Amino acid sequence: MVLLGNQGEKGCLDDGSVVDYRGNHPVDKTKTGGWLAAGLILGTELSERICVMGISMNLVTYLVGVLHIPSAKSATIVTNFMGTLNLFGLLGGFLADAKLGRYVTVAIFASITALGVGLLTLATTIPSMRPPPCSDYRRLHHQCIEVQGSQLALLYAALYTIALGGGGIKSNVSGFGSDQFDNTDPKEEKAMIFFFNRFYFAISIGSLFAVIVLVYVQDNIARGWGYGISAGTMVIAVMVLLAGTRLYRFRKPQGSPMTVVWRVAFLAWKKRSVPHAAHESFLNGFQNTRVPHTRRFRCLDKAAVLEVADSSKGTQPPNPWLVSTVTEVEEVKMVLKLMPIWSTVILFWTVYSQMTTFTIEQAEMMNRTIGGSFTVPAGSLSAFLFITILLFTSLNERVFVPLARKLTHTTHGLTSLQRIGVGLVFSVVAMAISAIVERQRRVLANEHGVKISAFWLVPQFFLVGAGEAFVYVGQLEFFIREAPEKMKSMSTGLFLSAISMGFFLSSLLVSLVDKVTDKSWLRSNLNKGKLNNFYWLLSFLGVLNFLVFLWFAMAHQYKVQNYAVNREDEEIKTGEEIRGSKEMVAVGVAQKEKGVKEEVYAEEKEGALFV
Repeated sequence: MVLLGNQGEKGCLDDGSVVDYRGNHPVDKTKTGGWLAAGLILGTELSERICVMGISMNLVTYLVGVLHIPSAKSATIVTNFMGTLNLFGLLGGFLADAKLGRYVTVAIFASITALGVGLLTLATTIPSMRPPPCSDYRRLHHQCIEVQGSQLALLYAALYTIALGGGGIKSNVSGFGSDQFDNTDPKEEKAMIFFFNRFYFAISIGSLFAVIVLVYVQDNIARGWGYGISAGTMVIAVMVLLAGTRLYRFRKPQGSPMTVVWRVAFLAWKKRSVPHAAHESFLNGFQNTRVPHTRRFRCLDKAAVLEVADSSKGTQPPNPWLVSTVTEVEEVKMVLKLMPIWSTVILFWTVYSQMTTFTIEQAEMMNRTIGGSFTVPAGSLSAFLFITILLFTSLNERVFVPLARKLTHTTHGLTSLQRIGVGLVFSVVAMAISAIVERQRRVLANEHGVKISAFWLVPQFFLVGAGEAFVYVGQLEFFIREAPEKMKSMSTGLFLSAISMGFFLSSLLVSLVDKVTDKSWLRSNLNKGKLNNFYWLLSFLGVLNFLVFLWFAMAHQYKVQNYAVNREDEEIKTGEEIRGSKEMVAVGVAQKEKGVKEEVYAEEKEGALFV
């Protein structure tokens, strides 16, 4: 019997934070964790991908074609759903870190997802939940009866229940999987890297299965069957997850960094009235020792000044929820320095959201026949998006980065900000090509009655997929490397919030354009609209956003990171295996950062300064 911690190494599994299902520490390696436990956890994420992708990539066709909801409003419903799902990821991460732990959080939110998909199955199956069918003639003249508010109630309840559950799974399942491996054990650390590879492979296969198989079932058999399969898959995943309880290693909640951010922000607001003279007197000495760029964050510094003065008088420390150390204040400042880059990445996800809405509607109006008889479902064309993402994430570390190393003569080849910049350029070009293709499609349809092939949409899927391969990895790597050591888990939160804001921004833009143009650009019948103008607008905004990004990127100063010589090659090698992934990147990179020496903060002394 081999027990964790018996090797005398200090690591994440040797500090008492990891226990078995009975709460025992150290845990027995032979009976807990490893591949079997991680594999059971992997099934939950696979099922979540099947559910979410099977819904989001084909939902707009149901809203427009069956419920007769206008095109712009349908797009807004889809993007709000996806935005909310990613936003709930912050809630799931907070609950897991602060109170529940990853296992309980994943189990609860997976059950919520299963309930939501079950409700969606009912909403799309019960005849009374749909308006009367509409003939092609009435559809052409916009005479279809739109679904009523009472009929939408169950649909909305189902979608946002799924969003709640999916967000909680997304933010915790990869971390829970990595908890099954001891990163202080070379063999288990190597197994963890392979787990990340299989994790990404599984979610990619799940996404492809959803957009190819389930979308076909939804369009050609019945929506209820398609969503019913997803619901059944999720129920089985929950049962499998619970069945493996005895096999898991559980990490105790260590507290959420979001609590620190909220507390510091509140205290900064509370102490904003500190006299300027006292502030300057303290700051002159404090800035020269610990705090770079302090003048950018006057409100936070005033908070520090007032509490230092209070502590010098011997006052009793206040409630722990109302105090923060100076180090925590400096960590919050470091997070704030990431926000300019965070804000410029949002528009990419706005562009990405078009692949789930208007691009699918375009496909509905185009020729999707193969071999003269088989008709490809419009939603299944998004398979090209996922195939491209897989292709570019594979080529990224094997082709692009080695080439970049030769050109830049640097270890990493492309910095995280350079990766983001490349992805932003791809998104601008994608929208320009989308506008050109849409105008040509509409002209041929209106003037010649010709439906061009839907495969003319492949270039925009290809470019957006390539852009995601760069932006996703670059953005997440940037947040992980630049965030304070104690706030690494916030990196995933920042990442998910950027995606969420991108989808919400899409909803806002669609609503504004629909209002300003008096519904002339975005119409349910795309042949009578001017969708290409909307694409040109996104391309123009993308250019402006890219220029702002360049300005922020050139002004940003990377943290000083001194990599140990014996770890550098290992990090590069393992990075080639894991950095191209999605959900697994958040944990994979963080685990490899254990050997990284960050900027050194002054140690907190006895009677730490309170803010």
